[in-house]
Amino acid sequence: MRVATLWLNQNMRFKGLDLNLLVALDALMTKRSVTAAARSVNLSQPAMSAAIARLRTYFGDDLFTMRGRELIPTPRAKALAPAVRDALLHIQFSIISWDMFNPVQSERRFRISLSDVMMLVFFERVVKRLAREAPGVGFELLPLTEDPDELLRYGDVDFLILPELFASSDHPKAKLLEDTLVCVGCPTNKQLKRQLSFETYVSMGHIAAKCGRTLKPPIENWLLLEHGLKRRIEVVVPGFSLIPPLLSGTDRIATMPLRLVKHFAKTTPLRIAELPLPLPPFAQAVQWPSMHNRDQASIWMREVLLQEALHMTAPRDAVEYGS
Repeated sequence: MRVATLWLNQNMRFKGLDLNLLVALDALMTKRSVTAAARSVNLSQPAMSAAIARLRTYFGDDLFTMRGRELIPTPRAKALAPAVRDALLHIQFSIISWDMFNPVQSERRFRISLSDVMMLVFFERVVKRLAREAPGVGFELLPLTEDPDELLRYGDVDFLILPELFASSDHPKAKLLEDTLVCVGCPTNKQLKRQLSFETYVSMGHIAAKCGRTLKPPIENWLLLEHGLKRRIEVVVPGFSLIPPLLSGTDRIATMPLRLVKHFAKTTPLRIAELPLPLPPFAQAVQWPSMHNRDQASIWMREVLLQEALHMTAPRDAVEYGS
């Protein structure tokens, strides 16, 4: 249940403040539209307009101005928003959602933000398991955003699955699995030997994955730059999973997580080589909003994720370099 959908049916007041107004304020900050905010908390548009008027009176501030049809929050509204969201999350996950969770009977839908890498090499296992054990449980899988911290802060996702290097320090996390980076190319690429020299690696054309609207560099770029490796990138794609088909029939190479390379090697011929400067393994982690710590459904789902990660083999098992 999203926080914005909560609405108190009775006129509950705390020190003169009708607590229903906090739900209205949260919806207005999230939707930035009177009509959309009213719809999200099952109010009529006139009732939401009345709530805005009462909020303005209570806080002594306009809270919102109009720009066309968009609501623009004032500094006072922006300052109130995090505290209001935290209070509603606390009510939701510490009081309303405290009932014991029965996965067999549940129809809970988990919102999970993760990379295409983990979607392909890991989450498929989770989906198959829950189809057997909790067939009513569903998922909404979302790409990683520019600001995953914001998703956690506002409770907009149940889980983030991302490289531990990028995890927020403000919310709990748990390590899922380790991966390592390798160089890959087409089997016909004659320059791609078991282990490349530094000079060959940096001189060859590369295909690289970058994420999000601003094409933020992913984990391999951070690790390569940290060790002084700068590539000649000729093709940029919005996800690692798009790289293997574009290597076929070319002399380009790419640096990819080994687990994903092994996944694609089942259907797409690839030649694997060691990097000229071996990089340390990196961890993939799962992270959740701190307010979900006591949510029974979240606790159960965390255990499922950790158990499935534990069953996965080490990424270097049965790697054949140079072939």
